[in-house]
Amino acid sequence: MRRGRKILAWVLGILVVLIVAIILFIAFFDWNRLKPTINEKVSEAIGRPFAINGDLSAHWSREPGEGGLVGLIPWPHFRALDITVANPDWAKNKRFATLESVEFRLSPFPLIAHRIVVPEIRLGRPRIALERVKNGDNTWTFKMPESTGPSEWQMELNAIAFDKGHIDFSDATNQIVMGIDVTPLGKGIPFNEIMAQQEKDSRAQANKTTGASAKTMAKSDADEKDRQDETKNKQLYYFAWDAKGTYKKSTVSAKARTGGVLALRDASRPFPVQADARFGDTHIAFVGTLTDPINMGALDVRLWFSGTSMSHLYDLTGITLPDTPPFATEGHLKANLKQGASVFTYENFTGRVGGSDLGGSLVFDTRGARPKLSGKLKSNQLLFADLAPLIGGGSDAEKAKRGDTAKQPAGKVLPVEPFKTDRWNAMDADVTFTGVKIVHGERLPFENVSTHLVMQDAVLTLDPLKFGVAGGTVGSNIRLDGSKTPLRGGFNLGARHLKLKELFPTFAPMQTSFGELNGDASLTAVGNSPAALLGSSNGEVKLLINDGAISGSLLELAGLNVGSYAVTKLFGDDVVKINCMAADLVATDGVMESRLFAFDTEKALINVTGDVNFRDEKLNLDIVPHTKGFRLFSLRSPLYVHGTFANPAPGVHAGPLILRAGGAAALAVFAAPVAALGALAVPESGKADATQCKPLLDDLKQSPPKAPPAGKSAR
Repeated sequence: MRRGRKILAWVLGILVVLIVAIILFIAFFDWNRLKPTINEKVSEAIGRPFAINGDLSAHWSREPGEGGLVGLIPWPHFRALDITVANPDWAKNKRFATLESVEFRLSPFPLIAHRIVVPEIRLGRPRIALERVKNGDNTWTFKMPESTGPSEWQMELNAIAFDKGHIDFSDATNQIVMGIDVTPLGKGIPFNEIMAQQEKDSRAQANKTTGASAKTMAKSDADEKDRQDETKNKQLYYFAWDAKGTYKKSTVSAKARTGGVLALRDASRPFPVQADARFGDTHIAFVGTLTDPINMGALDVRLWFSGTSMSHLYDLTGITLPDTPPFATEGHLKANLKQGASVFTYENFTGRVGGSDLGGSLVFDTRGARPKLSGKLKSNQLLFADLAPLIGGGSDAEKAKRGDTAKQPAGKVLPVEPFKTDRWNAMDADVTFTGVKIVHGERLPFENVSTHLVMQDAVLTLDPLKFGVAGGTVGSNIRLDGSKTPLRGGFNLGARHLKLKELFPTFAPMQTSFGELNGDASLTAVGNSPAALLGSSNGEVKLLINDGAISGSLLELAGLNVGSYAVTKLFGDDVVKINCMAADLVATDGVMESRLFAFDTEKALINVTGDVNFRDEKLNLDIVPHTKGFRLFSLRSPLYVHGTFANPAPGVHAGPLILRAGGAAALAVFAAPVAALGALAVPESGKADATQCKPLLDDLKQSPPKAPPAGKSAR
């Protein structure tokens, strides 16, 4: 027994001596002697030069919170200063990473089981330079040596801490240059606090951008569910990010907050993210989660957009959208993120575009050969003026505000701003839009609008594009082929049952009228702007009006100064009943000529001849009355309308007065077009007696109106 006790005492004594010797060795060992070996081994492991340039030291201390025998054993604490990791030779910045210091402690007992347990590692002032060049090479991909098999050692890192870091990011592929500061928040901020603050800030920005009240942004059911989701409310944000730079030549500034760094390891646990960014004049913000952030798994966020024009989102998102007035939206964005095969769903969003409301759901699918945007949009109150930017309309000041550089030439009325057809081939689209109510001034009789937009292989179609107008409908289909240079366009339009009393709702004499307007148009054109398309148009336009009334006061209300002048000269200020108006017009290379344009009134038959030149925006029209009886009206002279769209010049011809039998030659050329108007003379109900145009058409066939006399003034 005594011998056994002596042996045990010796063994324990030797162990104590060994532990003391190890502690003394570690305590007094010059760890800087190991720097060359450490630098070499790490450099081989990462395929880049690695160096500890400063002091390398260690000390021992007991771990707080540990009890029993484990609590008696001190843990080693290591500290290294001035650490650098090099970049590849081709990189502009020669250093991939620099650290003022690295500190960590090591649990000694797990080493027995080949486990390296590091409770926390602290990084002092980390700086990282990330760079990618046009051929795809980047600095963040390391060439590790090929593994010979699974390692016997396992690494466990429980926490990463740093005071403040900086990242320089340069991506020539996506044209991004960014400087990013990363700062710990000190304590975790819960999801609901982040959401409430971001909602307040984003709605204030929406109000500033569109001038609309933030209260107009309605909450969706999905958004309200986010607020009440206890799982999300338990998520904490630990780091703040502040970024500034450029993206595709646009200035970028962004502030963001994210969860802890080590939360990135758990692919099954949603990682909290928040950002508030400005790209040029566009504001984007979101709050939510990103699952498996390292591999870009699934995104689920509340999203806010606002800016001066939706077209500016193209550089940021790759989605082709039209020019619009200032806009703001908010909704729920979900996405399955896979490289080259992502699907984004912006569901149940609400917002404003100019003075109009807008809502709906959209899906952007990148899985096909070309991305595709699809969905349904709805506006309950659509301001007619908000449609102007779609065709390049608006003042130069409004265009400059939304970033359009094309200025409208002085004296030109038709928009010259070109369509951005270079973007049409970037994606396909299939979107329906409904405007329940169109808000406008008294002079515009539009009631509602609906359309089905399809873009396929750079060919844009609106089929149908349908307006409710004055109790009737204007249906059309439009095809614009942006794959050709210049753009090719095709337009077909049909107007049915437009009520005259609703066309002019503020004109009392018209309220007893049962007249209707019906018409058809079919045109083709080439050109990259509305002005160019109209200036090259070819086709036909046919119109009929029955049982109406006309006067100077009426046309003044309609804003038709030229028409008001003509009516005053022909009829004075009296209200004159229109039995019928028939027009058959033909367009050739942008010049609209009158094959037939006649008014049958209770006092006279009036012919309009000449042309309207859309290419040069010039007017060349003659208005010739033919009296139905001998009265003072029979002394009226023929009129003309010359000048330009911007400055029309009406006047009275200098030739002889028109008498009942005046005129030298019959207008036989009008007889043929009359037959083509027959379909419009009978309303869709099939009741021929519902229109008074049939007698006019019969009279025109039997007794064509007379030609205007000679002596027209020079153009």
